Amino acid sequence: MSRLLIVVDRAKDWAPYYPSEDVLTFEQYLQYTAPASARVRVINLCQSARYLSQGYYCSLLAEARGHHVVPSVMTLNDLSRKGLFSLELEELDRSVIQWLENAGSEIEGDGDEKGATHEVRIRTYFGQAQHPDLKPVARALFERFPCPVLEIVFKRRKTWQIESMRPASPADLTEQEQDVFASALDRFSTIVWRKPRSRRQYRFDLAMLVNPEEQLPPSDEAALKRFEKAGRKLGINVERITRRDYMRLPEYDGLFIRETTAIDHHTYRFARKADAEGLVVIDDPVSILRCTNKVFLADLLKNNKVPTPKTLIISRDQKDAVERISGELGFPVVIKIPDGAFSRGVTKAKDEKELKAGLKELFRQSALVLAQEYLYTDYDWRIGVLGGRAIYACKYLMVKGHWQIYQHDESKTESGGFETLPTYEVPRNVIQAALNATRLIGNGLYGVDIKQSGNRVAVIEVNDNPSIDSGVEDKFLGGELYTLVMQEFLSRMEAKRRG
Repeated sequence: MSRLLIVVDRAKDWAPYYPSEDVLTFEQYLQYTAPASARVRVINLCQSARYLSQGYYCSLLAEARGHHVVPSVMTLNDLSRKGLFSLELEELDRSVIQWLENAGSEIEGDGDEKGATHEVRIRTYFGQAQHPDLKPVARALFERFPCPVLEIVFKRRKTWQIESMRPASPADLTEQEQDVFASALDRFSTIVWRKPRSRRQYRFDLAMLVNPEEQLPPSDEAALKRFEKAGRKLGINVERITRRDYMRLPEYDGLFIRETTAIDHHTYRFARKADAEGLVVIDDPVSILRCTNKVFLADLLKNNKVPTPKTLIISRDQKDAVERISGELGFPVVIKIPDGAFSRGVTKAKDEKELKAGLKELFRQSALVLAQEYLYTDYDWRIGVLGGRAIYACKYLMVKGHWQIYQHDESKTESGGFETLPTYEVPRNVIQAALNATRLIGNGLYGVDIKQSGNRVAVIEVNDNPSIDSGVEDKFLGGELYTLVMQEFLSRMEAKRRG
């Protein structure tokens, strides 16, 4: 279980806010001793963050004690070095620039033709800002310089620049700003408002990363609720988080990613940070790295003799690409970009003309493209594997009149039907191919897509973030499927705590 502490200089600094036993003065924090098994998160709200001040020592002591602190000593040092943040803001959203223009006040200077410089001073609170137009810059600065309250001075000479940034404390805020700060703190770390009794009823805290705006999420709303329910029965508090909760990760014992993953994406950064903080993570960063790039996966499976369709890796600069593909794979042939998901970035070419057009389009997105022999089947197997064992099996049927299980157009995405079976009814060679493939990836939760034609079995890909939707993958096991996933988290978190 994690413990969140808020450290202030004096008790009266917290007077405008809701009383909490989690608020300590700096002197109290000096004497504080955490239980041996507890993970402690510290929000340092001391007024001065200058070198060797109380605020500086608060962060320094927190790090020495193994506590996770915001701001860190590195952040405080970075904020003292103007060269790190004197950035031109030309690439910011136009609404931010317009807001700065409207809010700017003229001061003496020599920055423009009229001999005047415009200046704007704002405060941000855990990456939030009072004005909606400033939210993008507030969030970006908080991700780079995590600090509870940050006072930022913008100046425009020829372009807008960040002139200075410094930490501020709640004691510096007006009444209106106090309301904004309290709301931002509540969003940043709701655990501080919980009563002690509700905190103690769960043995572990599990963050479940979701994106409420995602069109094709790995789990629907009903499935997410079933994960939460299964966790509670096992003593795990499952709390949904979004990309804005990056800095809260150390509050938890585990991270369960239920948002489509990618390498150049916040999901991978979440997995990396959670892994570095010692959390149990599914999808772990190594699995994401290995699964999301089909070039790596194709080579890995081939070199380890896992059965796959015949596959070629084609470079953008390869002059004989069309001739090689047509000669070695024939037609029809499937071409795909390395990091597509839900059948996106995948094309079937029935002749050289379609192949040339398909390659031209895909090479705009990637320097490498995979070409794969086309295996016709009425369905793809999807075998769900967790911790080295198969836990569910589905047949994903092709969209009627289409060759894939998903068909995308400008207005909608259509999917084929499905059939969910107990794993013991799946052909043994299909299950074995799935297990052999996932052993090369890791020990997490995977969905292995497999084609079966007669006795031939071919692994198409391994998904690190497989779909688990209510009424589909859980059709046979029901609530037991969600319990299996939560039990895996429980056993791993217990092992972490013992070790």
